Amino acid sequence: MLPVVIIHLKTEYITMKKQFKEALEDSPIIAAVKDDCGLKKCIASDSRVIFILYGDILTIADIVKTAKDSGKLVMVHLDLINGLSSKEIAVDFLKKYTAADGIITTKPNLIKRAKELGLFAILRLFIIDSMAYENIERQVKHAKPDLIEILPALMPKIVSRICALSSIPVIAGGLVSDKEDIMALLQAGVISISSTNENIWFL
Repeated sequence: MLPVVIIHLKTEYITMKKQFKEALEDSPIIAAVKDDCGLKKCIASDSRVIFILYGDILTIADIVKTAKDSGKLVMVHLDLINGLSSKEIAVDFLKKYTAADGIITTKPNLIKRAKELGLFAILRLFIIDSMAYENIERQVKHAKPDLIEILPALMPKIVSRICALSSIPVIAGGLVSDKEDIMALLQAGVISISSTNENIWFL
């Protein structure tokens, strides 16, 4: 029985990677949603991928369902869901009780568990100083995420260096305010931009 389950999860995971790649090629802007009002607005946008940055253990399933019913791919930022721990069981909960396609987290152990369960996994990294920058390679090598998300986004030179060095595709997010920022980041090598700025979703 176990090998059948493993094969199913691997097939599910491969399909998810393909869908995610196609979605970002079609629309490189990811709507990062922080409340119910934003969720309603992003459903009307061209963004095919949504980052859920709010909720709790009682509401997250309904939040995900609303987004999924609109045809979006849904990634839940586990670190921001009230009531969930930083342990692997949080990923199991999301897999069992929601229809989420994947997770975002700053925690490598959750990335590993998500991939074991057939979920897409994005490692969020805050580049706040040179030490954080120098630790990127170690963290990525340890976690083996599907994508890495760099914050804040408005550091084109640093983002460009990370894209050049990383064998894993890069998303940039944070402080993006206009089309000029988006173009600069795409030229720097990122495959997508995530933003909570609702104006960006409709560019």
